[in-house]
Amino acid sequence: MMKKLATITTCMLLALSFAAQVHAVEGGNPKKGKHLYKKECKACHSKGDAAGELTPMSKTMSQWDRFFKRDMHKVKPDVFQNLSEKDRLDIQQFLYDHAADSDQPQTCG
Repeated sequence: MMKKLATITTCMLLALSFAAQVHAVEGGNPKKGKHLYKKECKACHSKGDAAGELTPMSKTMSQWDRFFKRDMHKVKPDVFQNLSEKDRLDIQQFLYDHAADSDQPQTCG
């Protein structure tokens, strides 16, 4: 019974690990995304700005995914329209990788 439980647990952990790696492979380049985030997003999303401060830790990983897939910056859609799909994926990957519930949360200082 214990051996079967250990096998099932191991399989589940491998599946979760694989799912996390698939997300990273399908996503963009987080290093480029950090650069683009600072260049494209921080202009309006810094402390004290009208749009309000926004950092990777402002949302969870699933909230960032939802923002890029459904919301698409609906408050000011031209922001996303002016970025290439690759640039959006790079920014999304950076924000996802450093979200509040990620293994490496950060603010992007």
